[in-house]
Amino acid sequence: MFFYAHFILLYYLALTKYTIYYIIEASNYQIVAKIIKARGHFMTIKEIARLAGVSISTVSKIVNNKDENINVETRNRVLKIVKDYNYTPYGTVKTTSEAKTFILGVLLRSIPKTNQFLNGALFAAQKNGYSLLLYDSADSISSELKNITSLCKNNIDGVIWEPVNEQSLEYRRYFDEQGIEVCSINTGFDTAAYSIDFNQMGYEATQSLIQYGHTKLGCLTKENSVRSDMVFEGFKKCLFDNGLPYHDTMKLSAENQDWYNGILSHTPTGIVSSHYASSLFLLEQLAKIQYRIPYDLSLVSLRDDVRENLRFPGISSIKIPYYEFGAFVCERLIEKCEKKELTANIFQTEYPLENTFSLDVPFSSHAKKIVVVGSINIDVTLNVDELPQPGRTVSTGKHSVILGGKGANQAVGASKLGSEVSLIGKVGNDYDSTIVYTCMEENHVDVQAVRRDPHSETGKAYIYVQNDGESMITILTGANQNLTAGDVLPYHKLFENAGYCLLQTEVPEDAVEAAARLAHSYGVCNILKPAAMNHISDTLMELIDIFVPNRKEAELLCPEVPDIEGKADAFLKKGAKIVIITLGHSGCYIKSPEFTGYLPAADFTPVDTTGAADAFIAALAVYLSSGFPIAKAAKIATYAAGFCVSRQGVIPALIDRNSLETYIKRIEPDIL
Repeated sequence: MFFYAHFILLYYLALTKYTIYYIIEASNYQIVAKIIKARGHFMTIKEIARLAGVSISTVSKIVNNKDENINVETRNRVLKIVKDYNYTPYGTVKTTSEAKTFILGVLLRSIPKTNQFLNGALFAAQKNGYSLLLYDSADSISSELKNITSLCKNNIDGVIWEPVNEQSLEYRRYFDEQGIEVCSINTGFDTAAYSIDFNQMGYEATQSLIQYGHTKLGCLTKENSVRSDMVFEGFKKCLFDNGLPYHDTMKLSAENQDWYNGILSHTPTGIVSSHYASSLFLLEQLAKIQYRIPYDLSLVSLRDDVRENLRFPGISSIKIPYYEFGAFVCERLIEKCEKKELTANIFQTEYPLENTFSLDVPFSSHAKKIVVVGSINIDVTLNVDELPQPGRTVSTGKHSVILGGKGANQAVGASKLGSEVSLIGKVGNDYDSTIVYTCMEENHVDVQAVRRDPHSETGKAYIYVQNDGESMITILTGANQNLTAGDVLPYHKLFENAGYCLLQTEVPEDAVEAAARLAHSYGVCNILKPAAMNHISDTLMELIDIFVPNRKEAELLCPEVPDIEGKADAFLKKGAKIVIITLGHSGCYIKSPEFTGYLPAADFTPVDTTGAADAFIAALAVYLSSGFPIAKAAKIATYAAGFCVSRQGVIPALIDRNSLETYIKRIEPDIL
């Protein structure tokens, strides 16, 4: 072979008047190949056979795909020489459908989004001595058929095919009839198709949020998108593997104009987005409602290409490996065309998170957890022109039935403001208990310590609301009256890493006292709202860090002292560390070591004052646990109470943290 190579080289050098000393430099056929290719010469089959050390018929069989009985080593050697010399069977024209052309087709459903895929495929093709023909079906089944016909006419060796839909698979017979190898991609209709594992990408994106401590998550998707569907399945699997509950409210559609209201309503702290464009739109919309990334919301998005990250580098993203996938599929197709054993059956790669710019721990992690021990009711609200009076009947045509009870109200209020909340209480063994669990679940309140009492019904509150917002409440205690210390103590682990324990006296005092003692044993501060009682034991008061009665409750508990300041002093002497007496539309009075004085109420038109105190206490606990001083936390709490009284009901009227802070920033920005 060495002497033949020199002969061939000498022949062509003579034609081009090259001097003989170049013969010495030509030590093998590869150097000959380079020089011949540079002069634009096409080798004959006879010359290929001589260089490969095989017969002409063997070369012919190999290049015309009739090499069943030829060993793999020989086939690969011949093919390498054929590609090195740019050899085309029968000169430059393929005369049979079986002859090799070293041309591959790429037939895609849509091209614009797959530039990186094509770059990868082209690199792999050129590396292996192949050319590419590219076709775009433009998501049209008729265009796809025309493209398939054209590819067959060009006598390609193989095709990378992205079918438009399931019907497209009927067209595969055209490739099979021509002996064209096929690698299909990105379709769920062909089990042998190659695809990027968007399920795993969704899983990895979700896991990155969970690792930051996020448990309230959402997934932003596009409708009619296979990628989105796969990302969402990975999202759900990750939730399941981490023991987190799934709710339908977690799926957010980028096409729904009201989708970001779902974020406000269900307050996720972390979002996985299947498309980078959707993430940018999300940022735009959140900026309008004063959401800050990542302080208010963490975001992880899939990203298509480099340009997106260069223009908008602030989003934590996982790059979709289109380039690597294109090269992988092209390599597999070439292995099929050359009858080699496939080196891989599935596309596997790592999906690293490229940056953490839009990732942070959830707001609830900045603020310590809150534990609520108290009443759980179903509120039956009756809207009346005037409150009932002895000997007088009032009628109404308007009413509502919703979750209530001071314990439930405060738990939901704190959760909406971004805190991690656990509720301890009792419900009945009835249908109303199901309403309780469902509502708590929707508002992300931990209810593992809310137990059913088989011998009681769920508590009820009958609330009369006057036109000016003033209300009167009658309580049917139900299961609430059966809450005992023994129901509280087994859940002591809930107090670990908690900041505040919220207590009310609508449940038995021994349960309240047990919870207060347990809280102090874990270094947790107690906030007590007295209700439906005219006496509190000194033992309990000594366990209370912040005592929050309203004007009427303060009067019942301390009737001997005429003024508000004096009543506050009396409560301090009984053991409370801080006293806040709420005064309705007049605001509140605070007596504490760091601040003493009156704070005005926020300016809201009252509609229903029922839940004002619960909204106030929930906000007070949340902002105190976030490090705010007592005066600022209480001032913020007056705004939370104001929002609550301006709407009907309690649970529906409780404000979310972002809406609350957005409003305050306009009115009193120095508070935050």
